[in-house]
Amino acid sequence: MLLIHPPAAKGCEPPAGIARLAGAIRGHGLPCTLLDANLEGQLFLLANPAPGKDTWSIRAGKNLKDNLAALRSRELYQNPSRYRRAVADLNRVLEQTGQRHHLSLSLANYQEEGLSPLSSTDLIRSAENPAANIFFPYFAARLPALIEESRPTCIGISLNYLSQAATTFAMLGFLKKHYPGLPLVLGGGLVTSWLRNPSWNNPFAGLIDHCLAGPGEEALIRLLSTEFSRHAQTPSYSGLPLDGYLAPGLILPYAASSGCYWNNCLFCPEKAEGNPYQQIPPATVLADIAILKEAHRPSLLHFLDNAISPALMQALAAEPPGLDWYGFARITPLLADIHFCHSLRQSGCRMLKLGLESGDQDVLNAMNKGQDLALIETVLQNLAAAGIATYIYLLFGTPSESLAEARRTLDFVTRHHSAITFLNLAVFNMPIGSPEAPSVARSAFYGGDLSLYTDFEHPKGWTRKEIRKFLDQEFKRHPDIARILQRDPPIFTSNHAAFFC
Repeated sequence: MLLIHPPAAKGCEPPAGIARLAGAIRGHGLPCTLLDANLEGQLFLLANPAPGKDTWSIRAGKNLKDNLAALRSRELYQNPSRYRRAVADLNRVLEQTGQRHHLSLSLANYQEEGLSPLSSTDLIRSAENPAANIFFPYFAARLPALIEESRPTCIGISLNYLSQAATTFAMLGFLKKHYPGLPLVLGGGLVTSWLRNPSWNNPFAGLIDHCLAGPGEEALIRLLSTEFSRHAQTPSYSGLPLDGYLAPGLILPYAASSGCYWNNCLFCPEKAEGNPYQQIPPATVLADIAILKEAHRPSLLHFLDNAISPALMQALAAEPPGLDWYGFARITPLLADIHFCHSLRQSGCRMLKLGLESGDQDVLNAMNKGQDLALIETVLQNLAAAGIATYIYLLFGTPSESLAEARRTLDFVTRHHSAITFLNLAVFNMPIGSPEAPSVARSAFYGGDLSLYTDFEHPKGWTRKEIRKFLDQEFKRHPDIARILQRDPPIFTSNHAAFFC
């Protein structure tokens, strides 16, 4: 089996999806080859940049190798201003190279002019003309060499983000043309969302042999004609370029669960898609971490769970893994215990990402968050006192929110700004499969038959234009909030934030 992580996404840590699949496949005694085409492809473009013409582009090209080396060194992260410049210069090189091909390209994104990743017609067009893709010179040479070397009986591609869609289909088209007898399997987070859309009608028949939703271990192993064992397998990162990622040491991603254990938040994509919650027992998680730590000596452990379960947090606090770690967590009474927060910090917890969403209690109640502001205040203060950084996520424009409620969120954040390390601001999108969508939906959002969201009539008349105006002209301009936002690492955001804590 050959498993591929395609461009374009942040190249700061190895792809967890194909590593998890590789662990299961290898655990069944089957050979498996991993290809991080995203990292390799980005480095290929950086090694072959378009020549700069303006002063900034010339400087960025001249300092390219130094900036790549700096992003992999701890020294750079001691100087935020130098870090910002290095990231901006690297990104400038990719931007200029992308412009030569009429596309928007960055260290985290890819968008072709005149091609929508939300349109199956456009993606099929990418498959029919793979040579038009900017990564074609890379994968047209890399894939045949790797296929010749590994002799796979099946190829799987993990498609998680819209920014990966165009290149994924260009690679699929190339493979289908040159290796017509080799089965092609497509899975990943974005594909799961497509397949669980009630109106899904596979438009890719003839190009893709199998589309898989959710965790794909069992389906892949059965495709390989092997009896499946449900015994949990440790993810396997062997074969990935673990020394090459854009971070000051190896960030090791690990998912201790899929789905969400709360699964009650209104408008949540996990709930709308009906993704079940599946948890690896905490004892198994600790054993996996010990194995991975011994094998790879990571600098940081990144939990990918939608929310790290209280049981796992307690296990980590009781048996520290000997690694710094971070991840998403729900704001629960467990974190209202200051002694537990100190134990969590001693376990290696460097940062927690928290979905606060709103600083207005009525909005939280309407979203079924299961949290109250008094608890949130206590948790924020406890985490700050324990030395655990917070990356707070806010969501504006939900159906129960208007300008008045948004201003209460502004007030809440400013009151507690000293306990908030980083902020992520987002404007609400209505998931197309949400049970609430039919009552307010109007039309497909951003167009395209693969759209995951629907436009809707806001019950309080608060339009997206007005929301963005509030964020840009009022929320972000508050001095306390502006200082928080300035701390956010550009482009890599939460993936690098823990290194600044």
